[in-house]
Amino acid sequence: MSNVADFDAVELIRLKRDGGHLPAAAIDWLINAYTAGHVTDEQMSAMAMAIFFRGLERDELSRWTAAMIATGERMDFSSLTRPTVDKHSTGGVGDKITLPLAPLVAACGAAVPQLSGRGLGHTGGTLDKLEAIPGWRASLSNAEMLAQLEEVGAVICAAGAGLAPADKKLYALRDVTATIESVPMISASIMSKKIAEGTASLVLDVKTGAGAFMKTREQSRALATTMVEIGKDAGVNTVALITAMDAPLGRTAGNGVEVAESVEVLAGGGPSDVVELTIALAQEMLTCAGIDADPAQVLASGKAMDTWKAMIRAQGGDPDAPLPTPKHTEVVTADADGYLADLDAMAVGLAAWRLGAGRAKQGDPVQAAAGVTWHAGIGDPVRTGQPLFSLHTDTPERIERARQALAGAATIGSAPVTPGPIVLERIS
Repeated sequence: MSNVADFDAVELIRLKRDGGHLPAAAIDWLINAYTAGHVTDEQMSAMAMAIFFRGLERDELSRWTAAMIATGERMDFSSLTRPTVDKHSTGGVGDKITLPLAPLVAACGAAVPQLSGRGLGHTGGTLDKLEAIPGWRASLSNAEMLAQLEEVGAVICAAGAGLAPADKKLYALRDVTATIESVPMISASIMSKKIAEGTASLVLDVKTGAGAFMKTREQSRALATTMVEIGKDAGVNTVALITAMDAPLGRTAGNGVEVAESVEVLAGGGPSDVVELTIALAQEMLTCAGIDADPAQVLASGKAMDTWKAMIRAQGGDPDAPLPTPKHTEVVTADADGYLADLDAMAVGLAAWRLGAGRAKQGDPVQAAAGVTWHAGIGDPVRTGQPLFSLHTDTPERIERARQALAGAATIGSAPVTPGPIVLERIS
Protein backbone atom coordinates (compact mmCIF):
# COMPACT_ATOMS: atom_id res chain seq x y z
CA MET A 1 0.00 0.00 0.00
CA SER A 2 1.43 3.39 -0.98
CA ASN A 3 1.75 5.95 1.81
CA VAL A 4 0.50 9.55 1.82
CA ALA A 5 3.82 11.08 0.80
CA ASP A 6 4.51 8.81 -2.21
CA PHE A 7 3.18 11.29 -4.80
CA ASP A 8 2.13 14.90 -5.05
CA ALA A 9 -1.48 15.40 -6.17
CA VAL A 10 -0.70 18.80 -7.72
CA GLU A 11 2.13 17.31 -9.81
CA LEU A 12 -0.17 14.53 -11.05
CA ILE A 13 -2.92 17.04 -11.95
CA ARG A 14 -0.37 19.14 -13.86
CA LEU A 15 0.94 16.03 -15.66
CA LYS A 16 -2.53 15.04 -16.88
CA ARG A 17 -3.54 18.66 -17.60
CA ASP A 18 -0.58 18.92 -19.97
CA GLY A 19 -1.44 15.65 -21.73
CA GLY A 20 1.01 13.40 -19.91
CA HIS A 21 0.69 9.73 -18.96
CA LEU A 22 -0.08 8.80 -15.34
CA PRO A 23 2.23 6.03 -14.00
CA ALA A 24 0.46 2.92 -12.65
CA ALA A 25 1.75 3.42 -9.10
CA ALA A 26 0.59 7.06 -9.16
CA ILE A 27 -2.95 5.99 -10.16
CA ASP A 28 -3.04 3.43 -7.32
CA TRP A 29 -1.88 6.09 -4.87
CA LEU A 30 -4.29 8.77 -6.13
CA ILE A 31 -7.47 6.63 -5.92
CA ASN A 32 -6.48 5.20 -2.55
CA ALA A 33 -5.50 8.61 -1.11
CA TYR A 34 -8.72 10.23 -2.38
CA THR A 35 -10.90 7.47 -0.89
CA ALA A 36 -9.06 7.83 2.42
CA GLY A 37 -9.46 11.64 2.40
CA HIS A 38 -5.76 12.53 1.92
CA VAL A 39 -6.41 13.99 -1.57
CA THR A 40 -9.04 16.75 -1.35
CA ASP A 41 -12.24 17.14 -3.36
CA GLU A 42 -10.77 20.27 -4.97
CA GLN A 43 -7.74 18.31 -6.17
CA MET A 44 -9.82 15.38 -7.46
CA SER A 45 -12.17 17.85 -9.21
CA ALA A 46 -9.17 19.30 -11.03
CA MET A 47 -7.98 15.81 -11.97
CA ALA A 48 -11.47 14.86 -13.21
CA MET A 49 -11.55 17.98 -15.41
CA ALA A 50 -8.03 17.23 -16.72
CA ILE A 51 -9.18 13.69 -17.62
CA PHE A 52 -12.38 15.12 -19.14
CA PHE A 53 -10.26 17.10 -21.63
CA ARG A 54 -7.19 14.88 -21.98
CA GLY A 55 -8.67 11.37 -21.59
CA LEU A 56 -6.89 8.26 -20.33
CA GLU A 57 -4.92 5.74 -22.40
CA ARG A 58 -6.09 2.10 -22.28
CA ASP A 59 -3.42 1.05 -19.76
CA GLU A 60 -4.15 4.10 -17.55
CA LEU A 61 -7.87 3.39 -17.62
CA SER A 62 -7.54 -0.31 -16.82
CA ARG A 63 -5.27 0.60 -13.88
CA TRP A 64 -7.69 3.38 -12.77
CA THR A 65 -10.57 0.85 -12.75
CA ALA A 66 -8.50 -1.77 -10.90
CA ALA A 67 -7.52 0.85 -8.29
CA MET A 68 -11.19 1.71 -7.74
CA ILE A 69 -12.04 -1.99 -7.29
CA ALA A 70 -9.17 -2.36 -4.80
CA THR A 71 -10.76 0.22 -2.46
CA GLY A 72 -13.50 -2.30 -1.56
CA GLU A 73 -14.48 -5.94 -1.47
CA ARG A 74 -14.69 -8.29 -4.42
CA MET A 75 -17.41 -10.90 -4.54
CA ASP A 76 -16.51 -14.52 -5.18
CA PHE A 77 -18.87 -16.87 -7.01
CA SER A 78 -16.35 -19.68 -7.54
CA SER A 79 -18.31 -21.98 -5.18
CA LEU A 80 -21.35 -22.02 -7.51
CA THR A 81 -22.05 -25.04 -9.69
CA ARG A 82 -23.36 -22.81 -12.52
CA PRO A 83 -21.31 -20.43 -14.72
CA THR A 84 -21.91 -16.76 -13.82
CA VAL A 85 -22.89 -14.09 -16.31
CA ASP A 86 -24.27 -10.60 -15.80
CA LYS A 87 -25.78 -7.83 -17.94
CA HIS A 88 -25.44 -4.08 -17.59
CA SER A 89 -27.56 -1.52 -19.44
CA THR A 90 -26.53 2.12 -19.71
CA GLY A 91 -30.19 3.00 -19.06
CA GLY A 92 -33.11 4.14 -21.11
CA VAL A 93 -36.85 4.70 -21.06
CA GLY A 94 -39.07 1.66 -20.60
CA ASP A 95 -35.92 -0.46 -20.19
CA LYS A 96 -37.37 -3.29 -18.09
CA ILE A 97 -35.20 -5.91 -19.85
CA THR A 98 -33.41 -7.08 -16.67
CA LEU A 99 -36.72 -8.32 -15.25
CA PRO A 100 -37.50 -11.01 -17.86
CA LEU A 101 -33.84 -11.52 -18.85
CA ALA A 102 -32.35 -12.64 -15.49
CA PRO A 103 -34.88 -15.48 -14.93
CA LEU A 104 -34.69 -16.50 -18.61
CA VAL A 105 -30.90 -16.88 -18.58
CA ALA A 106 -31.09 -18.66 -15.21
CA ALA A 107 -33.71 -21.06 -16.60
CA CYS A 108 -31.16 -21.93 -19.31
CA GLY A 109 -28.60 -22.99 -16.65
CA ALA A 110 -26.52 -19.91 -15.79
CA ALA A 111 -26.21 -18.03 -12.51
CA VAL A 112 -27.19 -14.38 -12.99
CA PRO A 113 -26.06 -12.05 -10.16
CA GLN A 114 -27.80 -8.84 -11.20
CA LEU A 115 -26.72 -6.07 -8.83
CA SER A 116 -28.96 -3.19 -9.78
CA GLY A 117 -29.56 0.42 -8.88
CA ARG A 118 -32.30 2.97 -8.37
CA GLY A 119 -33.63 5.47 -10.87
CA LEU A 120 -32.55 9.09 -11.15
CA GLY A 121 -34.16 11.60 -13.50
CA HIS A 122 -35.81 10.20 -16.65
CA THR A 123 -34.30 6.69 -16.46
CA GLY A 124 -36.00 4.16 -14.20
CA GLY A 125 -34.30 2.01 -11.59
CA THR A 126 -34.69 -1.77 -11.61
CA LEU A 127 -34.99 -1.91 -7.81
CA ASP A 128 -37.74 0.75 -7.80
CA LYS A 129 -39.68 -1.32 -10.31
CA LEU A 130 -39.39 -4.56 -8.32
CA GLU A 131 -40.36 -2.83 -5.08
CA ALA A 132 -43.84 -2.41 -6.61
CA ILE A 133 -44.24 -6.17 -5.87
CA PRO A 134 -45.73 -6.62 -2.37
CA GLY A 135 -43.13 -7.89 0.11
CA TRP A 136 -40.15 -7.92 -2.27
CA ARG A 137 -36.87 -6.71 -0.74
CA ALA A 138 -33.80 -5.35 -2.49
CA SER A 139 -31.17 -5.83 0.25
CA LEU A 140 -29.56 -9.27 0.62
CA SER A 141 -26.46 -10.37 2.47
CA ASN A 142 -23.70 -11.99 0.40
CA ALA A 143 -24.61 -15.37 1.93
CA GLU A 144 -28.28 -14.96 0.96
CA MET A 145 -27.25 -13.94 -2.53
CA LEU A 146 -25.00 -16.98 -3.01
CA ALA A 147 -27.67 -19.35 -1.69
CA GLN A 148 -30.28 -17.87 -4.05
CA LEU A 149 -27.94 -18.07 -7.04
CA GLU A 150 -27.27 -21.74 -6.35
CA GLU A 151 -30.92 -22.60 -5.75
CA VAL A 152 -32.85 -20.34 -8.14
CA GLY A 153 -30.11 -19.22 -10.55
CA ALA A 154 -31.02 -15.52 -10.56
CA VAL A 155 -30.93 -12.66 -8.10
CA ILE A 156 -31.73 -8.99 -8.68
CA CYS A 157 -30.69 -6.98 -5.63
CA ALA A 158 -28.97 -3.83 -4.40
CA ALA A 159 -25.19 -3.64 -4.60
CA GLY A 160 -23.59 -3.55 -1.17
CA ALA A 161 -21.76 -0.41 -0.07
CA GLY A 162 -18.53 -2.47 0.01
CA LEU A 163 -18.18 -2.69 -3.78
CA ALA A 164 -15.82 -0.03 -5.23
CA PRO A 165 -16.47 2.68 -2.58
CA ALA A 166 -14.12 4.98 -4.54
CA ASP A 167 -16.74 5.05 -7.30
CA LYS A 168 -19.51 6.37 -5.06
CA LYS A 169 -17.30 9.21 -3.83
CA LEU A 170 -15.94 10.05 -7.28
CA TYR A 171 -19.37 9.89 -8.96
CA ALA A 172 -20.84 12.36 -6.46
CA LEU A 173 -17.92 14.70 -7.17
CA ARG A 174 -18.27 14.40 -10.97
CA ASP A 175 -21.99 15.09 -10.63
CA VAL A 176 -21.38 18.59 -9.18
CA THR A 177 -18.33 19.51 -11.30
CA ALA A 178 -19.73 18.94 -14.84
CA THR A 179 -17.39 15.99 -15.47
CA ILE A 180 -20.00 13.21 -15.78
CA GLU A 181 -19.83 13.01 -19.59
CA SER A 182 -16.29 11.63 -19.81
CA VAL A 183 -16.12 8.26 -21.60
CA PRO A 184 -13.10 7.05 -19.56
CA MET A 185 -14.72 7.95 -16.22
CA ILE A 186 -18.17 6.63 -17.16
CA SER A 187 -16.49 3.38 -18.23
CA ALA A 188 -14.42 3.10 -15.05
CA SER A 189 -17.49 3.85 -12.91
CA ILE A 190 -19.63 1.12 -14.51
CA MET A 191 -16.88 -1.47 -14.90
CA SER A 192 -15.37 -1.08 -11.40
CA LYS A 193 -18.70 -2.14 -9.87
CA LYS A 194 -19.37 -4.88 -12.43
CA ILE A 195 -15.88 -6.42 -12.12
CA ALA A 196 -16.01 -6.18 -8.30
CA GLU A 197 -19.27 -8.15 -8.52
CA GLY A 198 -17.12 -11.13 -9.44
CA THR A 199 -18.98 -12.41 -12.51
CA ALA A 200 -16.98 -14.43 -15.07
CA SER A 201 -18.77 -12.92 -18.09
CA LEU A 202 -20.52 -9.65 -18.79
CA VAL A 203 -22.82 -8.47 -21.58
CA LEU A 204 -23.23 -4.70 -21.96
CA ASP A 205 -26.35 -3.13 -23.44
CA VAL A 206 -25.18 0.31 -24.56
CA LYS A 207 -28.13 2.49 -25.56
CA THR A 208 -27.97 5.11 -28.27
CA GLY A 209 -30.42 7.82 -29.34
CA ALA A 210 -32.79 10.47 -27.99
CA GLY A 211 -33.68 8.67 -24.74
CA ALA A 212 -30.14 7.47 -24.00
CA PHE A 213 -27.25 9.05 -22.14
CA MET A 214 -25.19 8.71 -25.34
CA LYS A 215 -27.14 10.42 -28.14
CA THR A 216 -25.01 9.41 -31.14
CA ARG A 217 -23.74 6.08 -32.51
CA GLU A 218 -20.14 7.37 -32.35
CA GLN A 219 -20.42 8.20 -28.62
CA SER A 220 -22.11 4.87 -27.90
CA ARG A 221 -19.48 2.95 -29.87
CA ALA A 222 -16.66 4.74 -28.01
CA LEU A 223 -18.24 3.89 -24.64
CA ALA A 224 -18.96 0.26 -25.60
CA THR A 225 -15.44 -0.30 -26.98
CA THR A 226 -13.81 1.25 -23.90
CA MET A 227 -15.86 -0.86 -21.47
CA VAL A 228 -15.19 -4.08 -23.42
CA GLU A 229 -11.43 -3.31 -23.29
CA ILE A 230 -11.54 -2.69 -19.51
CA GLY A 231 -13.45 -5.94 -18.98
CA LYS A 232 -11.01 -7.97 -21.06
CA ASP A 233 -7.99 -6.38 -19.34
CA ALA A 234 -9.51 -7.48 -16.00
CA GLY A 235 -10.03 -11.05 -17.23
CA VAL A 236 -13.82 -10.78 -17.59
CA ASN A 237 -15.29 -12.16 -20.82
CA THR A 238 -17.04 -8.98 -22.06
CA VAL A 239 -19.28 -8.28 -25.08
CA ALA A 240 -21.38 -5.19 -25.89
CA LEU A 241 -24.48 -4.67 -27.99
CA ILE A 242 -25.36 -1.14 -29.13
CA THR A 243 -29.16 -0.88 -29.06
CA ALA A 244 -31.68 1.73 -30.20
CA MET A 245 -33.18 4.18 -27.67
CA ASP A 246 -34.83 6.85 -29.84
CA ALA A 247 -38.26 5.43 -29.05
CA PRO A 248 -38.95 3.99 -25.57
CA LEU A 249 -38.95 0.22 -25.11
CA GLY A 250 -42.23 -1.67 -24.93
CA ARG A 251 -45.45 0.14 -24.08
CA THR A 252 -44.84 1.26 -20.48
CA ALA A 253 -42.51 3.50 -18.46
CA GLY A 254 -42.80 3.54 -14.67
CA ASN A 255 -42.54 1.02 -11.86
CA GLY A 256 -45.47 -1.38 -11.40
CA VAL A 257 -46.51 -0.95 -15.06
CA GLU A 258 -43.09 -2.19 -16.22
CA VAL A 259 -43.27 -5.20 -13.90
CA ALA A 260 -46.68 -6.10 -15.39
CA GLU A 261 -45.23 -5.83 -18.91
CA SER A 262 -42.24 -8.01 -17.95
CA VAL A 263 -44.58 -10.68 -16.60
CA GLU A 264 -46.48 -10.57 -19.93
CA VAL A 265 -43.18 -11.29 -21.72
CA LEU A 266 -42.45 -14.22 -19.39
CA ALA A 267 -45.98 -15.51 -20.08
CA GLY A 268 -45.21 -15.66 -23.81
CA GLY A 269 -46.72 -12.29 -24.81
CA GLY A 270 -45.58 -8.70 -24.39
CA PRO A 271 -44.36 -6.11 -26.90
CA SER A 272 -42.23 -7.47 -29.75
CA ASP A 273 -39.30 -5.06 -29.16
CA VAL A 274 -38.97 -6.12 -25.49
CA VAL A 275 -39.09 -9.81 -26.48
CA GLU A 276 -36.55 -9.27 -29.28
CA LEU A 277 -34.02 -7.48 -27.07
CA THR A 278 -34.49 -9.92 -24.17
CA ILE A 279 -33.76 -12.88 -26.45
CA ALA A 280 -30.79 -11.15 -28.17
CA LEU A 281 -29.14 -10.35 -24.81
CA ALA A 282 -29.96 -13.82 -23.43
CA GLN A 283 -28.26 -15.42 -26.45
CA GLU A 284 -25.11 -13.31 -25.89
CA MET A 285 -25.07 -14.14 -22.16
CA LEU A 286 -25.46 -17.88 -22.78
CA THR A 287 -22.71 -17.84 -25.42
CA CYS A 288 -20.39 -16.04 -22.96
CA ALA A 289 -21.24 -18.59 -20.26
CA GLY A 290 -20.63 -21.50 -22.64
CA ILE A 291 -24.22 -22.76 -22.42
CA ASP A 292 -25.84 -24.25 -25.51
CA ALA A 293 -29.54 -23.37 -25.15
CA ASP A 294 -32.23 -21.66 -27.21
CA PRO A 295 -33.60 -18.79 -25.07
CA ALA A 296 -36.67 -18.33 -27.32
CA GLN A 297 -37.62 -21.98 -26.76
CA VAL A 298 -37.02 -21.75 -22.99
CA LEU A 299 -39.15 -18.58 -22.85
CA ALA A 300 -41.98 -20.32 -24.72
CA SER A 301 -41.77 -23.37 -22.41
CA GLY A 302 -42.76 -21.37 -19.30
CA LYS A 303 -39.54 -22.30 -17.43
CA ALA A 304 -38.44 -18.66 -17.26
CA MET A 305 -41.76 -17.75 -15.61
CA ASP A 306 -41.20 -20.48 -13.00
CA THR A 307 -37.73 -19.06 -12.30
CA TRP A 308 -39.17 -15.52 -12.05
CA LYS A 309 -41.69 -16.64 -9.42
CA ALA A 310 -39.01 -18.52 -7.47
CA MET A 311 -36.72 -15.47 -7.60
CA ILE A 312 -39.44 -13.09 -6.36
CA ARG A 313 -40.47 -15.50 -3.57
CA ALA A 314 -36.85 -15.99 -2.47
CA GLN A 315 -36.68 -12.22 -1.82
CA GLY A 316 -39.91 -12.10 0.19
CA GLY A 317 -42.20 -11.03 -2.65
CA ASP A 318 -45.54 -12.48 -3.70
CA PRO A 319 -45.38 -12.99 -7.50
CA ASP A 320 -49.14 -13.62 -7.65
CA ALA A 321 -50.21 -10.55 -5.65
CA PRO A 322 -51.93 -7.77 -7.60
CA LEU A 323 -49.62 -4.85 -8.41
CA PRO A 324 -50.49 -1.39 -7.02
CA THR A 325 -53.05 0.58 -9.03
CA PRO A 326 -52.87 4.37 -9.44
CA LYS A 327 -55.43 6.61 -7.75
CA HIS A 328 -55.71 8.70 -10.94
CA THR A 329 -55.39 7.88 -14.63
CA GLU A 330 -55.79 10.42 -17.41
CA VAL A 331 -55.88 9.68 -21.12
CA VAL A 332 -54.21 11.76 -23.84
CA THR A 333 -55.82 11.20 -27.25
CA ALA A 334 -54.43 11.37 -30.78
CA ASP A 335 -55.10 14.62 -32.64
CA ALA A 336 -54.80 13.21 -36.19
CA ASP A 337 -55.39 10.11 -38.32
CA GLY A 338 -52.34 8.30 -39.64
CA TYR A 339 -49.48 6.12 -38.41
CA LEU A 340 -47.24 6.57 -35.38
CA ALA A 341 -43.96 7.58 -37.03
CA ASP A 342 -41.93 8.59 -33.99
CA LEU A 343 -42.16 8.58 -30.20
CA ASP A 344 -39.64 10.68 -28.24
CA ALA A 345 -38.17 8.45 -25.52
CA MET A 346 -36.84 11.41 -23.51
CA ALA A 347 -40.28 13.07 -23.42
CA VAL A 348 -41.93 9.84 -22.26
CA GLY A 349 -39.28 9.34 -19.57
CA LEU A 350 -39.73 12.91 -18.39
CA ALA A 351 -43.52 12.44 -18.18
CA ALA A 352 -43.16 9.24 -16.13
CA TRP A 353 -40.72 11.05 -13.81
CA ARG A 354 -43.11 14.02 -13.38
CA LEU A 355 -45.97 11.64 -12.56
CA GLY A 356 -43.94 10.31 -9.60
CA ALA A 357 -42.24 7.23 -11.08
CA GLY A 358 -38.75 8.75 -10.73
CA ARG A 359 -36.77 10.97 -8.39
CA ALA A 360 -35.00 14.30 -8.72
CA LYS A 361 -32.31 13.43 -6.16
CA GLN A 362 -30.99 10.33 -4.36
CA GLY A 363 -33.30 9.27 -1.54
CA ASP A 364 -36.52 10.82 -2.88
CA PRO A 365 -39.53 8.46 -2.62
CA VAL A 366 -41.14 7.08 -5.79
CA GLN A 367 -44.74 5.99 -6.46
CA ALA A 368 -45.12 2.31 -7.29
CA ALA A 369 -48.17 2.87 -9.53
CA ALA A 370 -46.99 6.00 -11.37
CA GLY A 371 -46.03 5.92 -15.02
CA VAL A 372 -47.02 6.20 -18.65
CA THR A 373 -48.62 3.63 -20.96
CA TRP A 374 -48.67 4.29 -24.72
CA HIS A 375 -51.28 2.52 -26.81
CA ALA A 376 -49.52 2.41 -30.18
CA GLY A 377 -46.05 1.34 -31.27
CA ILE A 378 -43.96 2.78 -34.12
CA GLY A 379 -45.72 2.02 -37.41
CA ASP A 380 -49.14 1.33 -35.85
CA PRO A 381 -52.23 3.04 -37.30
CA VAL A 382 -53.89 5.69 -35.08
CA ARG A 383 -57.23 7.51 -35.36
CA THR A 384 -58.18 10.98 -34.15
CA GLY A 385 -59.57 10.80 -30.63
CA GLN A 386 -58.23 7.33 -29.81
CA PRO A 387 -56.19 6.95 -26.59
CA LEU A 388 -52.51 7.56 -27.29
CA PHE A 389 -51.15 7.79 -23.73
CA SER A 390 -52.50 6.88 -20.29
CA LEU A 391 -50.94 8.86 -17.42
CA HIS A 392 -50.94 7.11 -14.03
CA THR A 393 -50.29 8.80 -10.67
CA ASP A 394 -51.46 9.00 -7.06
CA THR A 395 -51.08 12.81 -7.12
CA PRO A 396 -53.32 14.38 -9.80
CA GLU A 397 -51.64 17.78 -9.48
CA ARG A 398 -48.66 16.21 -11.33
CA ILE A 399 -50.69 15.41 -14.47
CA GLU A 400 -50.49 18.84 -16.10
CA ARG A 401 -46.67 18.91 -16.15
CA ALA A 402 -46.61 15.34 -17.49
CA ARG A 403 -48.98 16.40 -20.29
CA GLN A 404 -46.61 19.28 -21.08
CA ALA A 405 -43.71 16.83 -21.34
CA LEU A 406 -45.66 14.75 -23.86
CA ALA A 407 -46.74 17.71 -26.04
CA GLY A 408 -45.25 16.91 -29.45
CA ALA A 409 -43.72 13.60 -28.23
CA ALA A 410 -45.70 11.54 -30.75
CA THR A 411 -45.30 12.20 -34.47
CA ILE A 412 -48.22 10.96 -36.56
CA GLY A 413 -47.42 10.59 -40.27
CA SER A 414 -49.64 9.88 -43.25
CA ALA A 415 -47.69 6.85 -44.54
CA PRO A 416 -46.92 3.60 -42.68
CA VAL A 417 -43.35 3.28 -41.36
CA THR A 418 -41.35 0.20 -40.43
CA PRO A 419 -39.72 0.32 -36.99
CA GLY A 420 -35.93 0.21 -37.18
CA PRO A 421 -33.80 -2.60 -35.73
CA ILE A 422 -33.28 -2.79 -31.95
CA VAL A 423 -29.77 -4.28 -32.01
CA LEU A 424 -27.56 -1.99 -34.10
CA GLU A 425 -24.05 -3.32 -33.54
CA ARG A 426 -22.03 -5.90 -31.60
CA ILE A 427 -18.63 -5.13 -30.09
CA SER A 428 -16.40 -7.85 -28.70
